[in-house]
Amino acid sequence: MRVLATTTLTAALILSGCSSTTLTSTTGVDRKQLLLVSESEVNALSAQNYNQLVSQAKSKGVLNTNSTQKARLQRIANRLIPQAKTLRPEAASWQWQVNLIKSDELNAFCAPGGKIMFYTGIIDRLKLTDDEIAAIMGHEMAHALREHGRENVSRAYAQQAGLGILAAATGMSEGQAQVANLVGQIGIGLPNNRTQESEADVLGLELMARAGYNPQAAVSLWKKMIAANGAGGSQLLSTHPNPENRIKNIEALLPKVMPLYLQAKR
Repeated sequence: MRVLATTTLTAALILSGCSSTTLTSTTGVDRKQLLLVSESEVNALSAQNYNQLVSQAKSKGVLNTNSTQKARLQRIANRLIPQAKTLRPEAASWQWQVNLIKSDELNAFCAPGGKIMFYTGIIDRLKLTDDEIAAIMGHEMAHALREHGRENVSRAYAQQAGLGILAAATGMSEGQAQVANLVGQIGIGLPNNRTQESEADVLGLELMARAGYNPQAAVSLWKKMIAANGAGGSQLLSTHPNPENRIKNIEALLPKVMPLYLQAKR
């Protein structure tokens, strides 16, 4: 009887923790997500981790050292961020940040709650255009809007805590340290799965199109990433789906988002 009760409670908790974090809008992503950990908790802990990274970079003298590049990123973000409310209205109240770390690393991310970080290597080595930067930034912002970090933390927490039964039943008060550790590992550091990457591609295209950046640049971006991977590797590419398939999928989505781009340009 106890096993049956536990199974029933587990199912109830999983069902109650399933929802879709973004509106379907033009591109129609509406997958239900397992979200056992609170949004406020994940965003607060992610902000702590992000601020720690910023502080470390500042102490090493590698934070925002190129004022021209930093201003360029901020200018692009200023066009993309207002479009986020189309997919998720509450994102308008997020405390968005944009920073740049001097590093040869081909990488960028947007932590939960809208904390954007670029590395100079991805801009310099790939010789990115503004549209290509917008493709990366929109993709990473989409991860935050879809709360993929929170979803990954919830999944890991459920696995580590026996599907989160005790923690969820007690408001997770007994699991704060565990959640914080998971956010530190997953919120920034670990890759998303292929479904999440595909969702970020879809929503990222919509964001950049609405902001007046040409979605076709996502194709040229991934071609550059493929070339860079062959010339010495890319952290972004190593954690993402097959790039050739990704390009085909992006090309198939262009007819949906190009009208948004053309409207924004007008």
